[in-house]
Amino acid sequence: MENKYILESLASDLKRVALGMHRGSNQMAKRFLDEALKRKKELKQDKIPSYIQNLLNNLDKNLNSDYTLMCSTLIQNYTHHKKS
Repeated sequence: MENKYILESLASDLKRVALGMHRGSNQMAKRFLDEALKRKKELKQDKIPSYIQNLLNNLDKNLNSDYTLMCSTLIQNYTHHKKS
């Protein structure tokens, strides 16, 4: 699968993680976090910018709703920018 589609899916999963954490639904957040981590493993790291790599590498250390929402937004903005 192409990195752009993986990143778009990853951004959606991270947004769902953030929403689950914010709502207090830890089961939902964990389910989508597992999906996001699977997507992260599918990425070809050498083909994405370093700031996206840094966000994803720090995801495990900063697991809170604000950080996951920020990552989701930044990744989504990156993928939309790459379309044009």
